Amino acid sequence: MNDAILQAYREIEMAMERYTLLLDEQVKSLESADPRDHGKLQRMSQGAKAMRDSALIYLSYAKFVAYGMPESPDLIEEDLQG
Repeated sequence: MNDAILQAYREIEMAMERYTLLLDEQVKSLESADPRDHGKLQRMSQGAKAMRDSALIYLSYAKFVAYGMPESPDLIEEDLQG
């Protein structure tokens, strides 16, 4: 496993987590706004969900590569626990 790739993966994972949390906070802010802009709230809510889903897909492949493209997902879990 290439340590630079693994480190980059971890940095991306943390950044994506932070970004999706900030999007969720923005949705909550729009939900409590007075008056509510229902159109903007709906777009932001759907966009935040799409971003979260896309990030999970992206990160699953990035993790696969970062852990040396193992034959089995169980090998990643063993590496994480070991």
